[in-house]
Amino acid sequence: MFSIGTRTGTILRSIAAALLSAGMAAAQTHSLEWVKPSLTGLPPARCCTPLIYDPAMGATLLFGGSTYGALYGDTWTFSKTTGWVQLAPDVSPPPLQGASMAYDPATETVVLFGGSLDRVGQSGTNSDATWTWDGVTWTQQFPPVSPPARSWNATNGMVFDSHLGKVVLFGGATEQFVMFNDTWEWDGSSKTWTQQFPANSPSPRAATLTYDEATNEVMFFGGWTNGVDYNDTWTYNGVDWLEQQPATVTQARADNGLAFDPILKRVVLYGGLAGACEDCGEGRLNDTWLWNGQNWTQVQTAASPHPSSGVSFVFDESTNTMLLFGGWVSDYQFTNATWLFGIL
Repeated sequence: MFSIGTRTGTILRSIAAALLSAGMAAAQTHSLEWVKPSLTGLPPARCCTPLIYDPAMGATLLFGGSTYGALYGDTWTFSKTTGWVQLAPDVSPPPLQGASMAYDPATETVVLFGGSLDRVGQSGTNSDATWTWDGVTWTQQFPPVSPPARSWNATNGMVFDSHLGKVVLFGGATEQFVMFNDTWEWDGSSKTWTQQFPANSPSPRAATLTYDEATNEVMFFGGWTNGVDYNDTWTYNGVDWLEQQPATVTQARADNGLAFDPILKRVVLYGGLAGACEDCGEGRLNDTWLWNGQNWTQVQTAASPHPSSGVSFVFDESTNTMLLFGGWVSDYQFTNATWLFGIL
């Protein structure tokens, strides 16, 4: 499904050395740590990039993203044995930033929805298109009904719900920053979107969703709407949304990383924007938190990525660690740094 370049051996040795070094340092305490492996051939710096692990490929998939000077429509994979590899599918979605992706195990495809057709900083047009990735190429789907066009700076705005057997989508923003709080489900077998109408819903916003395999619930923390960041925690049980009441509440933020770690059996939250504007001198965060289904606990690490927002964050099964890529690191500045987090 993808080619391995001549740099494979060097990349593999670099990743292995980084993991081994961090693992030896943490071996006695089994501590949770961040490590930045030495890699070459990384995707260009960007933010707002959907990232999802594809078990059928055995690699993490990345598509698109943006900076103020570029809008990307490229497809990349990452794995322990190859590092980053750019693919060249025959068909691809148009360049997008702020789209969302989820892996559908029922059909062994990655589902992509929405995103902005213009780069960061432009007021353009959002997409309402649905695409699927089969490990070789992208295929546009044409469901009879689709959610309204939208995008997210925080990726992903949708996630596969193992209990429902469907992809769940929540919220997002129009190109004029009108916010949604609607809930939709994608059935990969019938290739249909169906809007759900839970009795309770979070307020309209764009937020990063993940699926908590320990509680069998979709969940998210915070998010933003029209210059306001939130610090609330919500879960969706397939029928209704419920606001949780944790004893410890971390700082309000948007465009943060959020993903479930099946080894820790915890949801991991990283960084984000603590402010109303990405390029207004607002503070970015680089703190790491764990959600156990009831409460948040901060993790102290020896090293940490640069404070960032609009990051791509997912559990990568090839390394058995959380994988962090890219993001905004300061006003008008983006990164292509790759970090790993876990029991190292």
